[in-house]
This record gives sequence, structure tokens and C-alpha cells, in this order.
Amino acid sequence: MAVARFYHLTQDAPEGLLPLLIGKAQEIGLTVALRGVAEARMAALDQTLWRLEGFLPHGLAGGPHDADQPVLLVWDARPAPDLPNRPGCLIALDGAPVEAGEAQALERLCIVFDGNDPAAVQAARDQWRALTGAGVAAEYWRREGPRWACAARHPATAES
Repeated sequence: MAVARFYHLTQDAPEGLLPLLIGKAQEIGLTVALRGVAEARMAALDQTLWRLEGFLPHGLAGGPHDADQPVLLVWDARPAPDLPNRPGCLIALDGAPVEAGEAQALERLCIVFDGNDPAAVQAARDQWRALTGAGVAAEYWRREGPRWACAARHPATAES
């Protein structure tokens, strides 16, 4: 079962953190699903990821090779195990939903939210409560200077 890692962005756009998170997952051999809430947002992110320095192979859901993508950008709420690339890591953006049952099937779960948007902060708090209330361990990460640091942990508990 994955620990839900919440990344509180206050200085950077998600595009600055995503290569790091994706790279860490790929280092341990995981495929990745990057889940947003809107197709247009994910299409724009697809273009941004192709323009980044370095090579980050990925695909936008709906293509003929979705099952072969090491990183698949999606905007639906299908559980991660049901996604074509069978991700071991799910990265949720923009308040994309994540169910506690998904965490059980994943090795890594990252929830990235905009700390400068009160609605996004509230949505992340709601997700934290829902996931930890269902017994999923959670960590709160924030940037401290150039590094990311875990500032809080909630242990896994028996499902209520």
C-alpha cells in the first residue's frame, strides 16, 4: 500500500516538481499515471513536458499505445489499476480524485496541490482526511529552500 504524499506548492508550478516525482518513480521501475481533472489542462501539460530540458517519455491518454506508456497523462477517475499502463505510481494534480482503495494497489501516490489557492488547499485537506480516515498513511511535504522535506506524518491505521 502506498503512503499518500501530499506536496504543497508555494514557490513553483507543478511542472517544476513533476519531473522530480516522475524520475524518482522511474528510478525504482514504476510506470506512472499523471491524473488531472480536465483534458485541456492535461493536453497543455503534455506539451510542457515535451519542452522540458532532458527527455521525459510520456503519452496523453487516448492514443493507440497507452498501455506501453511509461508515463500516461489522464483526466478521468478510473482507478489506477484499471488504467492501460497499469501504473505503480499515481500523481494527482488540480484536486483530481484519489480513492483509498487505489492506494492499496499502488507502490507510490503523490498528491500535488497549489498552496497559493485556498480552494486547492481545502481540497487537499479534505483528501488527507478521507485517505487517513480510511487507514492510508500520509505524509505532508513542503519545500524548504532548494529541497523538499517531510513536515508531517500520519501513520496507517486499521480501516474504520
